Amino acid sequence: QVQLRESGPALVKVSQTLSLACTVSGGSISTEAHSWNWIRHPPEKELEWIGEISSTGETNYSPALKSRASISRDTSKNQYTLHLSSVTPEDAAVYYCTRDPGEVDGFSWDYWGQGTQVTVSS
Repeated sequence: QVQLRESGPALVKVSQTLSLACTVSGGSISTEAHSWNWIRHPPEKELEWIGEISSTGETNYSPALKSRASISRDTSKNQYTLHLSSVTPEDAAVYYCTRDPGEVDGFSWDYWGQGTQVTVSS
């Protein structure tokens, strides 16, 4: 059974970089044909996909966030990390890490972390 867990700060200041880690258990982020994603849910808005990293380390990002988002990984820790720079109050959201099994076209997330609330102070 795959489990994902987000960790990182609950509060970040405007203009700083938000860094959130996702630790995966029950499956390898580097040896399976899946992608590992970050999404977020701002208040009163729709879920927003941020980006993903494949099992080979290839990354893709939402066009809306590609200038500020970066995803890296540490395979020794079975962990991948989101870095979102120059945050504004509009970046306040519940952030989730998820797995896309890659079995269908488009996004399909079969495992989710519990989500972590991030507040941006201004």
